[in-house]
Amino acid sequence: MRIIILGAGRVGESVAESLVSEQNDITVIDPEAERLRDLEDRLDLRGVQGQGTLPSVLKRAGADDADMLIACAALDETNLVACKIAHDQFNIATTIARLRSPEFPEGGDLLCKTGFSVDHVICPEESVVRYIQQLIDYPEALQVLEFSQGRAHLVAVRAVAGSPLVNHRIGEMAERLPAAEMRVVAIYRNEQEVACGPQTQVLPGDEVFVLADKQRIRAALVAIHNREKPVQRVMIAGGGKVGLRLAQRLARQCQVKIIERDRQRCETLAAELPSDVLVLHGDCADHDLLTEENVGGLDLFLSLTSDDEDNILSAMLAKRLGATRVLALINRRAYAELIQGSTIDIAVSPSQTVIGELLAHVRRGDVAAVHSLRRGDAEALEGVARGDASTSRLVGRRLADIALPAGARIAALVRGAGRECQVLMPHRDLVIEADDHVIVFLPHKRMVRDVERLFQVSATFF
Repeated sequence: MRIIILGAGRVGESVAESLVSEQNDITVIDPEAERLRDLEDRLDLRGVQGQGTLPSVLKRAGADDADMLIACAALDETNLVACKIAHDQFNIATTIARLRSPEFPEGGDLLCKTGFSVDHVICPEESVVRYIQQLIDYPEALQVLEFSQGRAHLVAVRAVAGSPLVNHRIGEMAERLPAAEMRVVAIYRNEQEVACGPQTQVLPGDEVFVLADKQRIRAALVAIHNREKPVQRVMIAGGGKVGLRLAQRLARQCQVKIIERDRQRCETLAAELPSDVLVLHGDCADHDLLTEENVGGLDLFLSLTSDDEDNILSAMLAKRLGATRVLALINRRAYAELIQGSTIDIAVSPSQTVIGELLAHVRRGDVAAVHSLRRGDAEALEGVARGDASTSRLVGRRLADIALPAGARIAALVRGAGRECQVLMPHRDLVIEADDHVIVFLPHKRMVRDVERLFQVSATFF
């Protein structure tokens, strides 16, 4: 696929890195030549210097033959104008814009073809807030991903000694916990994937990916990680866009304190947040301030400033002072990989939280959802089986007869809609029916194209 990415900032760079690895033809537009040179040196892509709102620059970037424009520039207005020109002048089929303002919702009248011609909206700040909200709803989890409009959940959880299934074989799950119907999709031990089979033991410290119906996910989590009490006391370090949005959501759910270094921003936060949210002016890495505010009694400390180093230091300090769980927002991928699972319980990358939203629009075949796992190395893909036995590689076939790439595995099927919807755990003789949603785990992104082809319907399949 020929894709133009406008903006070589953190989001644009992460998007380019992810899409290049899947053998797409990528061109990045940015005003800064140095940024482009750095990307061209590291990645197999082409850089075009200039303003992406100018038709001449888009033309140099290959807009005449492009299939998609992803506008990730810093300003909403730049992305809106670029999408409009891309559609109206170059007939680019799909336009995606990064928009921070909530006044431009996806599908709104201003974004339709007669407006700014934006097909899909991505907002990293909103994606991060949704991601963190899921972690608060499931405090045992390291990552929570939804499929089939929330009916099926894929959850990563750290195995804890003393839990019902820890130090037991996967094959014993059904017998030991019949109420926790789930599928162990993958196990990572010491950062290496462990083959999952009935005889595989779950050991303390393992990172376990389990998939289950939404109604059963809590029972599945308890099976691997001792239940933790609900999150009731939260401290947010950083009152920027992410911190403010999250505090607004959590205000009615739990006790919230927010620390902000800038006094003027503190005044803005105090005006926009409910009166029961305590706004503190100070440094989030100030030992005395955190001690005075009883950080040791917190259920969750969230470090969400715009500075990676501040986030790492304040989260480590909060953990040392006794906070039950700490999360840090990390923009640099190398930092996130370094600290995840160390003193800091969870590292969240803003760019990685939006990659899945983008990938669902890039995938071939009838793909409903895509989620990036383990900081982009693995992937979980939800596709819809269309057609019939003569036109589809999936419909009418047993799971045992489906040719998946080595290591890829079907995690679950979601069949039906509404009250008739069922989440089916896979077994060899389960037959895929038309319109089933098939959730596939891919331990390596290089398998993506082979899996996508399974969901493509062809009149000449045979």
